[in-house]
Amino acid sequence: MDPERPLTEDPTTHLRTVGKREILRDRVGNALRAAIISGELTPGTVYSAPTLAAKFGVSSTPVREAMIDLVREGLVVAQPNKGFLITEVSEKDLDEVTAVRLLVEPPSVRAVVPLVPAEDFPALRKLAQRIVVAAEQGDLIGYVEADRVFHLALLAHSGNRRLLEVVSNLRAQTRLLGLAPLVKNGTLVDSAAEHHQLLDFVEARNAEAAELFMHRHIGHVRGIWAGGS
Repeated sequence: MDPERPLTEDPTTHLRTVGKREILRDRVGNALRAAIISGELTPGTVYSAPTLAAKFGVSSTPVREAMIDLVREGLVVAQPNKGFLITEVSEKDLDEVTAVRLLVEPPSVRAVVPLVPAEDFPALRKLAQRIVVAAEQGDLIGYVEADRVFHLALLAHSGNRRLLEVVSNLRAQTRLLGLAPLVKNGTLVDSAAEHHQLLDFVEARNAEAAELFMHRHIGHVRGIWAGGS
């Protein structure tokens, strides 16, 4: 029993508090991860928890907690008494991540095409539209996070939890430093609309077309979205 908690306190109050903190930690972590992937947080730069807390409008505690999770993922490196260093990813790293994604994601999308219930398409359409809205607003962090949620929601119909973990980890290792120029030249919205096109194929139960489209989609990630390497 926690000696600092009054005996008269509702025991579920503490659990709710912990739950809210964990949810905030996850939300902050997702936002930080998206900021790293999109390049909003510059590779090779050290950021302090207070600086990041001010940027995301939260306290320093959930930022520190979320950053510890990102350290485990290899996205940042803790710098004692300074903050967190955003790790840099080499071209070779990106090539290898892309190669694995091409092996995993397109065939996985093909496999879920017949598994998505018709009643789930409205929810998937809403998730796809969130990507478009973020693109229209030039919100790169929101774009990357909405993109992650959409693709994981689609693949969740496989019922394979380990597949989702693998895809999520691979996406976290991707870098999309070319997104900012797409906002400036107005083509990010067109790229966002690809998610609706992918859903068109899935809804039409055209598994082969969905697989080919996903293959091209990932090609964009390594090409213009990654900075045109």
